[in-house]
Amino acid sequence: MSAIEHAWNENQPIYRQLRERLTDMIIDGAIVEGEAMPSVRAISLELKINPITVSRAVQELEEMGALEKRRGLGMFVRSGARLALMQRERDKFLHEDWPLLQQRIARLEISLAQLLDSYTNQGDRS
Repeated sequence: MSAIEHAWNENQPIYRQLRERLTDMIIDGAIVEGEAMPSVRAISLELKINPITVSRAVQELEEMGALEKRRGLGMFVRSGARLALMQRERDKFLHEDWPLLQQRIARLEISLAQLLDSYTNQGDRS
């Protein structure tokens, strides 16, 4: 679980930030479908956060259909979870994040050419 960030944003509940990070890890393939999730206790100890906070994040992922509880074994990433989470994140981006970005782009009068140039030159900076 060392890939989970330890710095928390004060403007959003920790359980939500943890859920988003776990979602990212599933989408990125750091936690693969069929794999067991680390225990609530293990995550709680590593991140030094309350087990109830961890449980809430894991429970939300289960309610979203990304995780399944296997009796006596723990939580596992469901088959198809990666694609389902990716679609959910795409929808969120397109309907929540992108409109705000569009407004900012318009306010700053950034042209499509400038955006494309910035995007294509982004690899040059790494």
